[in-house]
Amino acid sequence: MMLKPHRLGALLLALSALPVVPSAVAAPAVPAPAPAAPAAAVPAAVPEGHTADQIGRFLVRFYGDHGPSDHDRRHHVSQVLQERQQVNTESDVLLCAQNEPQDIGIGPVTVAQAAGVGWATVTTHWGSDKTDTFTAYVRLDSRPIRIDDVICAG
Repeated sequence: MMLKPHRLGALLLALSALPVVPSAVAAPAVPAPAPAAPAAAVPAAVPEGHTADQIGRFLVRFYGDHGPSDHDRRHHVSQVLQERQQVNTESDVLLCAQNEPQDIGIGPVTVAQAAGVGWATVTTHWGSDKTDTFTAYVRLDSRPIRIDDVICAG
């Protein structure tokens, strides 16, 4: 039971004792609110950031056939990845490898708007029909578009 201040309790008790009399006079008409505009009439917000198609085209250009160019490594890679490469001199953090692959393929791009990121599986092809994969991530709001992270498969 919730305790109420004495004055409020007394007022509620007095009001509850009043008889309820139906009104013989109709209440004045209150105009109904105007109907809300249909959702289609409201312009939809344009999603900000790169699309899956833009990210896919970027990754194909960025990785090319054998790996990113020096220009792309300087201008289209996050600062975190650039620093990771400086620390890891034994392998290429953008290719998850020690050597240059014979060919590179980019898989379908997935975009998670809520997370603000898009990603694709990158497949590197090596001699003897050997392949390896890793995942390249792109922030949707990066300007210019750039690789934000790379996660090696194993």
